[in-house]
Amino acid sequence: MGQPEKNHQDALQKLRAERSATVELARQAIKEHSQLVGAIKAQLREGRKTVPEIAAATGIPASQALLYISGLRKYGQVAEAAKEVDYFKYELVKGGRS
Repeated sequence: MGQPEKNHQDALQKLRAERSATVELARQAIKEHSQLVGAIKAQLREGRKTVPEIAAATGIPASQALLYISGLRKYGQVAEAAKEVDYFKYELVKGGRS
């Protein structure tokens, strides 16, 4: 192994060590996001629901549930269904990724 290769490997090891905490935080955020999306989709598999119903069933704040529903709607995984009193009901899109 030549000197340039050794320096490159040392630099990579140092960089990994410096960024390990950041990488772990990102990994945890992705895991939490996936769990929340999964919980919301599980509720919608049971049938159409409003944001407050989803929030109550999953235990997440309604404001956060609305943000997730908006994202899922933007990417075609969830659609608005009928409006019930003051709230729209949402449903999973058939053929969408669930």
